[in-house]
Amino acid sequence: MAAAYPELDTFDLPAVEESILARWAADDTFARSLAARADAPPFVFYEGPPTANGKPGIHHVMARTIKDLVCRYKT
Repeated sequence: MAAAYPELDTFDLPAVEESILARWAADDTFARSLAARADAPPFVFYEGPPTANGKPGIHHVMARTIKDLVCRYKT
């Protein structure tokens, strides 16, 4: 039985990204994600500059990560 996620011998990040982009293009993923929410109410997520109020800290990294996860979940 073939593994759903094959184990990689080496990790070539640009090659992985190119393969993902090729699959998204072949499956028309972006257009399908827009069509899936065509009649849904708008989802607005406000974000300000990460260092507007002082030096950058770990909480800025955490906030950006959460922002990315929430927006991906909503789509």
